[in-house]
Amino acid sequence: MTQLPLQAVLFDMDGTLVDTERLWWEAVERVAGRSLTEADQPEVLGRPVEHTAAWLSAATGLPVADLAAALHREFAARVRTGIVPRPGALDLLDALARDGVPTALVTASPRAVADTVLEALGASRFAVSVTADDTEHTKPAPDPYLAACRALGVDPAACVAVEDTQTGVSSAEAAGCTVLAVPSLAPIEAAPGRTVLAALEGVTPDRLRSLLPYELRVMTWNLWHGGTKVHDHRAKQLKVITETDVDVVGLQETYGTAAEELADALGWHHHRAGENLGVISRHPITQRFGDPDVGFYGAAGVRIRTGDGREADVWTAHLDYTPYGPYESAFDGLAAPELIAHEEVRLAQMRDTLRRIAEVADEAVPVVLVGDFNSPSHLDRPAVAWPVTRAAEEAGLRDSYREARPDPARDPGHTWSPVHAEHEDGSGRPEPQDRIDFVLHRGLRVLDSRTYVSGRPRRWPDVEDNDWPSDHAAVITTFAPGRPDGPPA
Repeated sequence: MTQLPLQAVLFDMDGTLVDTERLWWEAVERVAGRSLTEADQPEVLGRPVEHTAAWLSAATGLPVADLAAALHREFAARVRTGIVPRPGALDLLDALARDGVPTALVTASPRAVADTVLEALGASRFAVSVTADDTEHTKPAPDPYLAACRALGVDPAACVAVEDTQTGVSSAEAAGCTVLAVPSLAPIEAAPGRTVLAALEGVTPDRLRSLLPYELRVMTWNLWHGGTKVHDHRAKQLKVITETDVDVVGLQETYGTAAEELADALGWHHHRAGENLGVISRHPITQRFGDPDVGFYGAAGVRIRTGDGREADVWTAHLDYTPYGPYESAFDGLAAPELIAHEEVRLAQMRDTLRRIAEVADEAVPVVLVGDFNSPSHLDRPAVAWPVTRAAEEAGLRDSYREARPDPARDPGHTWSPVHAEHEDGSGRPEPQDRIDFVLHRGLRVLDSRTYVSGRPRRWPDVEDNDWPSDHAAVITTFAPGRPDGPPA
């Protein structure tokens, strides 16, 4: 379990790096012709000039353009004469520079004001600056922070944004950044992925690194009769889990005891469901979902809590293997309509799984569904609209392997089968190779996804001494929290 590396730090300007919130407040009071109160804060703090001008216009009837020009003049005049860096701001910027961590200025102020502040702070301290003039939408929309990350070539999930207002916090969090909030005038509540401090004094690059979320590495693995086809299978299973450094494993074909035995040996947490399904996790399991006495085919899930306090629901599913579509296609020559019609049993099982997931889902908690679906993907074989994976997609679950590796020709991702080159019936017919094991998700960012097989497995039936104790390849996906609709890393 590792934390994401700190790729960049993104600083708000007004009230965060420099004490301009007070100057902005005074400028608005001057233009408004009255003292402002706490009730006015949502329309003033962290807002672009145009927003506050429109708000004043609604109250005074004066033209928005005239009010915006007056606000610009009043604020710029105060910045030139009264700018004061906030305590600890310059020390933190210098420390980040020494560590080689790039920084960006991300502000809802116009370019003219930002350039005045940059001149006072030293424009060379920042690799990038994004102002209200540089994006179509400014804070609280995520656009400014996303623009800064694009300019720096970094992933928002690996960045810390430093903000002083709720408007700015909302912008940074919507972009997928971890947030350090240092409130200036209005309080900000702590939340998952958000730390609140009174000041920047004493904040170091290492402290910022400690705020980043943990990666979550999830594996799906069909153990193949619990692994019993291979000598010393339990030790080999433990070796695979240890060497891949995964955090959570959704298991199929556990033969009843595998989840508990593996978890006990690793010092992990586990959930056993029936004689075939299980989940093991290095993170604490806080809830268990599904029928604990589920049959050989079905699904079971858990809710885990990671080291940074975030939660995720992880489900494992095993769907019926017969009739098997790739055999019917390769050996029987069935056309697409017949292949799709024969997926009814698996489709019903998938729909039942999706229903169970929906019943316990929390909108704030990401979902991961892994498993041996015994069906190809509609993303891999466009000539056949395989309904099992389509049903999952229609329910909002995304295929992590295809997010990371979108070209099926270049990265087929076959998981069936590393030990079967020929069909088991002795006919000598080539065994259809397919991707039938999946790691699907909703609400996470995919950093990487790959299939995994250790060693060089000998072919069936000479498998007893294989290092790889399964007839399926595993799939391992590395996730990070953040905007799930962002591009794969």
